Amino acid sequence: MARLSKLALFQQVEQAIRLSGWWFLTLPALEHYYRRYTVHTDTQSFPIIVYIWNVSHGGKNRPDDEYRIQITGLSQFIPERGGKTLILGWWDEIGVFVGFDYTRHSDPFGFSPSLQVSLQALGDARHNGFATYTKGTGETAITFRPDFFGHYVEHLESLHQCGESPQTATILQRIGENPYEVPDEDIEGIPQERQHAVVTTRKALRESSFRDRVLTAYSHRCAMCGMQLKLLDAAHILPVQIPGSTDETNNGVALCTLHHRAFDRGLVTFDQRYHTRINAGKVVE
Repeated sequence: MARLSKLALFQQVEQAIRLSGWWFLTLPALEHYYRRYTVHTDTQSFPIIVYIWNVSHGGKNRPDDEYRIQITGLSQFIPERGGKTLILGWWDEIGVFVGFDYTRHSDPFGFSPSLQVSLQALGDARHNGFATYTKGTGETAITFRPDFFGHYVEHLESLHQCGESPQTATILQRIGENPYEVPDEDIEGIPQERQHAVVTTRKALRESSFRDRVLTAYSHRCAMCGMQLKLLDAAHILPVQIPGSTDETNNGVALCTLHHRAFDRGLVTFDQRYHTRINAGKVVE
């Protein structure tokens, strides 16, 4: 099983920040066990401190489905005051992160500390993008693909707190399994401080599912120019704000960023035979 160096682990974090559409500045760190960043989104910026280790099997005489991070080199986590504290694992074998709740591990460590997660949660995150693992104590670990890194960081406090309510933990688990099968009325009873995180998680997973299905249907090529690379979007043919719009694959089309913008502004479209049409009325001579 591949084990990455500390440098390579932090490179995975930095790639995930970029994949989220964010950018960052690296801040001075007193130890090589962690890194500090200021992350910037379109609407906000805040500092984060990141601790990360490789995910590995739980060890000898442990259940087959138990995986963990083994915390080494530290006696206690140092929080990022005024920011967010991330305790992460990275399983390179399948390319997923696991995030643990700092508030549950803020005290000095005992002998040979480790934090556990289930193999199923790791696998579900690889397949669906996001999953949860809640212990009997209510502690909830969040597993997620790199493309969900920004969502996790933005809502990590509320997501981890969901485990404090068995009902909320179950709903969040169901959303990770299939976001389309959790209706609004199931979410309405969740405490307000956690409801936003649950709703946005369901929305993010639905968007990811739609994107994956549409890009696969179009062989990861723009329907108008054939562009590939990582410049593709999944656009709704009937916009989401219009009644009758759905997240079904047949309501999507793969477009590069340029043609997506042109499509949304009514500059280009396509007919029933899938021929590209230019809106002559919007062409500026």
